[in-house]
Amino acid sequence: MGRSFFRPDFPAVLFSVILVGVIGAADCAAQAPQSTATAKNPQRIYVVLPFENAGASPRLDWLGEGLEELTTQRLSAAGEQVYSHAGRASELERYGLPPTSKFSRATMLRVAEDLDADYVIYGRYAASGTSLTIEMRMLSMNPMALRPALRESGPLTSLTELHTRLLWRLLRSNDRHYALSLAEFTKRQRRLRFDAFEQYVRGLLATEDEAKLRQLHEAARLDPDWPDPNFALGEAYYARKDYNSALAWFFKVPKTHDRYAEALFFSGVCRLQLNQADRAEEAFKALQDALKNSASGADVPEILNDLAIARARQGKAAAAQADLRRAAELAPGEDDYSFNLGLLALQSNDAAVAADYFRDAAEREPDNPEDRALLILSLEKAGKKPEADQEREEAKEAFGPNGLPAIALDEKNETAARLTRIKMELDVTGLRAETESGEAPASTAASAVASDTPAASIRRGRQELAAWHVEAAEKEFRAVLAADPTNAAAHRGLGEIDRHQGKMDDAVKELQASLQTRDSAEVRTMLAKIYLEQKKPELARAEAEKALKLAPNYAEAKQLLDHLQNAKATAKKPGGGAP
Repeated sequence: MGRSFFRPDFPAVLFSVILVGVIGAADCAAQAPQSTATAKNPQRIYVVLPFENAGASPRLDWLGEGLEELTTQRLSAAGEQVYSHAGRASELERYGLPPTSKFSRATMLRVAEDLDADYVIYGRYAASGTSLTIEMRMLSMNPMALRPALRESGPLTSLTELHTRLLWRLLRSNDRHYALSLAEFTKRQRRLRFDAFEQYVRGLLATEDEAKLRQLHEAARLDPDWPDPNFALGEAYYARKDYNSALAWFFKVPKTHDRYAEALFFSGVCRLQLNQADRAEEAFKALQDALKNSASGADVPEILNDLAIARARQGKAAAAQADLRRAAELAPGEDDYSFNLGLLALQSNDAAVAADYFRDAAEREPDNPEDRALLILSLEKAGKKPEADQEREEAKEAFGPNGLPAIALDEKNETAARLTRIKMELDVTGLRAETESGEAPASTAASAVASDTPAASIRRGRQELAAWHVEAAEKEFRAVLAADPTNAAAHRGLGEIDRHQGKMDDAVKELQASLQTRDSAEVRTMLAKIYLEQKKPELARAEAEKALKLAPNYAEAKQLLDHLQNAKATAKKPGGGAP
């Protein structure tokens, strides 16, 4: 189960600013634009949309997302905070929009509003022979303004230089006091070979594994010093569960790269999957120590969980238990950490303690049959048969007569080791945007105003909540509501806080207040989950259906509705429990 704190992909540069300045600090000195520049404009956040093919040959369709990716990279290198492609794509999923959608201004505003972005950058391109024209525009959210379109034309092979000049002009047109000259802005950008960039983007867009790998390998061959294809190849092999190959490519990602921390995390997971627990511990420990020594001082539950598994496999039970307890504190709505603590207790032959942990896991995720099965097994091993029988009867009502998995533990604890839940992805929302640079922020009117806007307060509240600084988060959300009692994002934030504190009725009220101002598939799915925890399946089903009506491709709502429909079908079968 992934953590449910807000969006899965907070601006990528917020993540890199913590790590790049800490891991391999000496290596960063020569090429440190991403580690320091964020301090200049700490409140400005950009979202970039795919560019529209406005007359170019269909063979250049790849440039639509290629220009989005290039714009994201260039903004990040200049120290701006920008959502990654994955973050933008996940937001579109909530609206049921395919990645290739054409965006109306209303849709752009909605996406920017839900992402709490300050600026939206979009554009289009056209080609004539070997000449390319790129048009770029910026939509400002506060104050609301659409900047005039800017254009640059030149040879197709000079794409990256053309784009860099155009993006700098756009930033400069939006802020007359923009701190970087064109020469300084260009110096911060990596020169890319056009053919390597084309193969890289085509590889990212490829839907078939073999085509993806072939094109990413070609990009890496054409530009061997460019780390982005290396990371993408590591991800591709990781998705195929080819962990040895993935390790080889993640190893090539330098410490100065903005996704180095993810590469290190994935390398640790690969080591776990290859039963190299000692090497896995080294990777997770290095990453955790780097974060603790950063300005954020952040602990990250996913890292702690996998570090605990690596330690447990080496017989370091006490250290593993401490790591998992800390992870559970940081993510109160997550069942995996309590589940893994229960497995540790079973391996130590402490069935009564294991039952407590599995009960906690089952309460956090009441629709997870594995949690309930381990709870029943632990109660039986602890000699608490009446409690085990009661749990079994309740499980039949919830999951049907055959809904629980059959689990039998062996003396060598091999079953427990197999059941251990490894975190396969790193959720970057838990890292707060605190810079280590002592530089004063740029004295622009835009950045000064941005720090006092409701969007900035909501953003700070989300960052505080992601770090589980509940009081600070609540203070930010309530400050927004004092000025605007109908602010949907603030109500949603308070609803998240209430849910994770177990105040379900209060959470429902806050989420309903959010929906009164702005309908949202994400908020309706949150509400459905709460209704499910309150054992109100019909209300949960209604909200999940409304979420899917808003966003037919929203995977989380689909999964929830599938679970509710399967549970209802099972309950209707003879002997399947009460309807």
